[in-house]
Amino acid sequence: MQHHEEPYERSETESERLDRNWGEILQELRVTQTGTQILTGFLLTLAFQPRFAELDAFQVGVYLTLLSAAVITTTLALAPVSMHRALFRQRAKHQIVRTSNAVLKITLVMVALILTGTMLLIFDVVLGHTQGIIAAAVTLILTAVAWLVLPLATRPDRD
Repeated sequence: MQHHEEPYERSETESERLDRNWGEILQELRVTQTGTQILTGFLLTLAFQPRFAELDAFQVGVYLTLLSAAVITTTLALAPVSMHRALFRQRAKHQIVRTSNAVLKITLVMVALILTGTMLLIFDVVLGHTQGIIAAAVTLILTAVAWLVLPLATRPDRD
């Protein structure tokens, strides 16, 4: 016999729900912002390493694409905070929460691509093109499983 819980309903006002949602988004942004900033910083330092001059055209292209994506992603991860600051006390919480949710989803996609590309670059430099492509593919698959398949599989059953 399978046990089904009744859906949990919160007794909260629309304003309380928006405040709770905004708080949850901020917690997720804190993690995302830290990760994107560290990754961006790491990528920024690579160009100043002695071995950087040995990269081939493909590796330089991957590096510049990754660096650009990392800067864009860091900017996106900070956008909800800037938006909240600009719209503070303007009764725009609903719009801030909705837009921040969308920006956070885009940021996570970008983070997945940057992680994948970083594995491609590092493995390509250290072991070669084939190993770089394999490492990137494995990273993309694992990220998709962890960030897409797992949440979908974990969703509560809906009747």
